[in-house]
Amino acid sequence: MIVYLLRRTLNYAILTAVASSLAYVLASIGLKPVAALESRHPRPPQSTIDMTLDKLGANPDVPLIERTWVWFSNLFHGDLGQTINNHQVTDQLAVRAGVSLQLLLIGSILGAIIGVILGIWGAVRQYKTSDQVVTFVSYLVFAMPTFVLGILSMIVATQFNHAVGSQLIVFSGQYSADAPADFWGNLADRLSHLLLPTVVLIIVGATSYSRYQRNAMLDVLGADYIRTARSKGLTRGAALVRHGVRVALIPMSTFFAYSFGTLIAGATLLELVFSWHGMGEQAIQSIQKQDINSVAGATLFVSVLILCSSTLSEVLYAALDPRVRR
Repeated sequence: MIVYLLRRTLNYAILTAVASSLAYVLASIGLKPVAALESRHPRPPQSTIDMTLDKLGANPDVPLIERTWVWFSNLFHGDLGQTINNHQVTDQLAVRAGVSLQLLLIGSILGAIIGVILGIWGAVRQYKTSDQVVTFVSYLVFAMPTFVLGILSMIVATQFNHAVGSQLIVFSGQYSADAPADFWGNLADRLSHLLLPTVVLIIVGATSYSRYQRNAMLDVLGADYIRTARSKGLTRGAALVRHGVRVALIPMSTFFAYSFGTLIAGATLLELVFSWHGMGEQAIQSIQKQDINSVAGATLFVSVLILCSSTLSEVLYAALDPRVRR
């Protein structure tokens, strides 16, 4: 079991290194930091521009393969280079990653749990009113871009605050400028800002998980081992819980790793909608500023998150399927 997980983690780590290096190569080809430096007012002297490009590792006179090797070598020392504004990329990642993880971790975990429960419920009550309602709402959310769902939630929250006559739900930024200084008051303020974007991510995640879980559960309901368990005296509910749900969860462990990448893309747009200064905003601003190192750093962050989710999915897969442990 441990050897299996170590081997899979090593594979994912290699893929993460390859993805990050390719991101650096593509950013170096597509982005032109020299143009961003030359467009500043007043225009810096050419010697300053050349020195800045050398410091960024983005001098076009240096071969791309050499620049990539230097960046990749520094990666193992925790050095991702400097941003175009002379800040360390690692410092920017440390601040922005914490902001994004607040959304991603809570939204992905709760979205997966709620989606699995809804999928099992819909399969057991196939074609009943509750199943049809969940199906209709799921397809409605599927047809709606994440940022549109975020804007609609802000409209609903505004109407709710107006109805109760108080600003109970705050949805702009990570915290209020006049937030209380004490621990509990500050925590309540941050939770109020966190509520709405997290709910949107939960809805998006639960929608996709419920559809896949429902289909997986429907395949299990007609399996021979369920009928065998019933013939041995187990009730329908006990047979489904002890045998059906566990088997139906096996493909969901793999789906979790792939859907997490989609959730990250949705969180990027939500950060812009709700004015959260996380990695999504960082990535978009980096592209606008022609910042090669920041784009590569943002890609590395996403790659590491997918590596962690993939490893977690392997652990869940091994826990659900005894054959993997052997």
